[in-house]
Amino acid sequence: MNIRCAQVADLMNMQHCNLLCLPENYQLKYYMYHGLSWPQLSYIAEDDKKRIVGYVLAKMEEDDDEPHGHITSLAVQREYRRLGLAQKLMNQTARAMVEVYNCRYVSLHVRVSNRAAYHLYSVVLQFKTTETEPKYYADGEDAYAMRRDLVEWAKEEGITPPHPEKFNKADRKQRRQGRQIASS
Repeated sequence: MNIRCAQVADLMNMQHCNLLCLPENYQLKYYMYHGLSWPQLSYIAEDDKKRIVGYVLAKMEEDDDEPHGHITSLAVQREYRRLGLAQKLMNQTARAMVEVYNCRYVSLHVRVSNRAAYHLYSVVLQFKTTETEPKYYADGEDAYAMRRDLVEWAKEEGITPPHPEKFNKADRKQRRQGRQIASS
């Protein structure tokens, strides 16, 4: 298995993989928008015949006070599941978010009924559920909104952000608050 950054030429095959795996489908122009706007953030898994068997489609969200990454879509074809590909794809994307955008956290949505994906996100990748969004999906199903802190993970992995002083700012603030609480 090979995992690499997605290229524009891969987008149609990523869409095909999506159609095989997920009930949420996107038009090709949406993949193109991601690929051209954030070319460093989407990754594919390909088999030994160079067929795309999994992908992660990601972007940056810059509407909030703090820009953060967002996972738009993650899919692995059924016969390639349980091999750790989804985890590897997600970690490659997280690494790029930190290294390129100084990204401190990443968010995503997952169907409340998708127990396997929820387990991957919450247990394996350490995402935390922040809220349940009613009727998030087109078919009316609710979604868990989830968030993964990338600061501690990046330190553990030895990943250096482009602006460490900004990246680590909350850590200093939390340590100061901890000292203040301890001294009172």
